[in-house]
Amino acid sequence: MKTFIIAEAGVNHNGDMQTAMRLVDAAADSGADAVKFQTFKAEDLASSYAPKAAYQTAATAADERQYEMLRRLELGAGAFRELAGYSRERGIVFLSAAFDLDSIDLLNELGLEIFKIPSGEITNLPYLRKMGSSGKKIIMSTGMADLGEIEDALDVLTGAGTPRNDITVLHCNTEYPTPFEDVNLSAMQAIREAFKVKVGYSDHTAGIEVAVAAVALGASVIEKHFTLDKDMPGPDHRASLEPHELKAMVRAVRNIEKALGDGIKRPAPSEKKNRAAARKSIVASKDIKKGEILSEGVITAKRPGTGISPMEWDMVIGKRADRDFKRDELIAVRK
Repeated sequence: MKTFIIAEAGVNHNGDMQTAMRLVDAAADSGADAVKFQTFKAEDLASSYAPKAAYQTAATAADERQYEMLRRLELGAGAFRELAGYSRERGIVFLSAAFDLDSIDLLNELGLEIFKIPSGEITNLPYLRKMGSSGKKIIMSTGMADLGEIEDALDVLTGAGTPRNDITVLHCNTEYPTPFEDVNLSAMQAIREAFKVKVGYSDHTAGIEVAVAAVALGASVIEKHFTLDKDMPGPDHRASLEPHELKAMVRAVRNIEKALGDGIKRPAPSEKKNRAAARKSIVASKDIKKGEILSEGVITAKRPGTGISPMEWDMVIGKRADRDFKRDELIAVRK
């Protein structure tokens, strides 16, 4: 099964359209399946009194309110139309997470086939109802949520009209970067077992190993933040991959997909040729004369595996040698 890899540009364009276009280029060049932005109106997303998250404060002006930060990072409807068109030109799926009701309408107008619910909206009932009635496939992140909140959100989405088969639930931790001890990757499997849904992982750790591990554990979707330069100003750059790291992650995920295989234990085509060199046959442990009884004192098992298998040991014991055998010569007997 091919993993759907989302290169999360988010707000790492810093409100600059040219940077946003370069992020599309970097995502397409990495081999990711989709590039994802964040669509919002700052005035509909945060009040003028809302503080920033601690990781946002650490990466931006400490005295700046969340609303002010979001205003700087906001792109208009025209920008998203242009980004969607350019993504199609580059052959990569365009996605964006809507953070308010008007943004859902905009993304619907742009013809997106997949809607993304960010972690912060999982307890927003009017928002979930609108998402659920959209007729789109839905990917929902679950950072900060417990199983009960996930169940409630799924009930709203399905009640509004989205079949459960069209929903993929992403395990997620919203700390940037996420400490490894807080990843709890096994929770992704718990979500799958609890709700019988497709699952994936939205990764905010440093590096690529946890995302790759999630694929090995059955993630059907991987989402990972990336940036053009980790030293750029802005809230998410430090916890994002640079383009060469994004390419390495995509390559690693694709290798893991190949390595997972179909689950049937059998010799692989590449290793069949090694049987003769690595397995053993029954050979003479000393010179044997014709007519001599083949006992454990005169035979042993050695490479190569081109003769009688040692699994036939009991069949050989007690037979008479029908000719002379030199030491290390493959034993042949009449059955």
